[in-house]
Amino acid sequence: MVGIVGYGTHIPRYRIKVEEIAKVWGADAPSYKKGLNLNEKSVPAPDEDCATLAVNAARNAVRRAGIDPQDIGAVYVGSESHPYAVKPTGTIVSEALGACPYVHTADLEFACKAGTEGLFIALSLVKAGEVTYALAIGADTSQGAPGDALEYSAAAGAAAFITGSNNLLAELVDTHCYMTDTPDFWRREHAYYPEHGGRFTGEPAYEKHVHGATNAILKKTKMKPEDLDYVIFHQPNGKFPVNAAKKLGFKEPQYRHGLLAPTLGNTYSGSSPMGLAATLDEAKPGDLIMLVSYGSGSGSDAFIFRATERLQQVRDIVPRVRKQLDEHKIYVEYGTYAKFRRKILKPE
Repeated sequence: MVGIVGYGTHIPRYRIKVEEIAKVWGADAPSYKKGLNLNEKSVPAPDEDCATLAVNAARNAVRRAGIDPQDIGAVYVGSESHPYAVKPTGTIVSEALGACPYVHTADLEFACKAGTEGLFIALSLVKAGEVTYALAIGADTSQGAPGDALEYSAAAGAAAFITGSNNLLAELVDTHCYMTDTPDFWRREHAYYPEHGGRFTGEPAYEKHVHGATNAILKKTKMKPEDLDYVIFHQPNGKFPVNAAKKLGFKEPQYRHGLLAPTLGNTYSGSSPMGLAATLDEAKPGDLIMLVSYGSGSGSDAFIFRATERLQQVRDIVPRVRKQLDEHKIYVEYGTYAKFRRKILKPE
């Protein structure tokens, strides 16, 4: 038996509203809000990079797990915004936690599914008996070019999960994946902002892979949508995951707890993992939870977890996701946001 023994998140306190971004570019804010189901997004402070977010989320995960960091045998950080091109984020996290020096570390990148990529590896290492505990983190300070549709959703946040085989708060039932070479979104070496294929990122990319992974794991586990208590899908905006849930036969009570994008934005590698954390904040013992990520390029990882009695005992050791998201927010104007993010106009 393997699963999650601790989880933690970190969300910056700063926010910017869709109206504030639209005002600068002369765009129609109500259309963006309705079309993408977005109201505002998180903004990292100048001193909050991917490593900072990852460390804070990981520390919360360790607190909930109640373990000695020296017992963590592997640390994997998935991100599109690692602070260094050549220097791992994972070593920074491992050192900050006190997990060094006997720890295997790697940085991962697969667009927005790098966090669940790490979770798959962490679960597998524990299952194979290679390590006692493994830590997987999805963290990003997401990029979106000024004036581009991505700017309205590209946000910041991190979610961390410690996997193990004892004192589980969520037991892994099964996992599956679905991947093809579908280039809907990319960023070239040395490019400051990513490119995307517009509407091509919807049906042939996001929907195909999310639906494919969902149907595959349901078939593998011989389950139906109504057998699951909660579902979480990758959230590039507030519209895509809701549409996916409805088309796949899920109801609003199953996905609403994990739907954070309308007030958080898209935290890229932290997006679906953050939704899982928010769902663990609410789940009852015995509840079945399905997580399906999506990463451009393209692929989806699917997991089904079963909540245990221990979840209720540890989740309030640190602040829940919704508390971090909804309390102590500081709204900024576009000028401050641009300064924080060091925004530059995209060259033609």
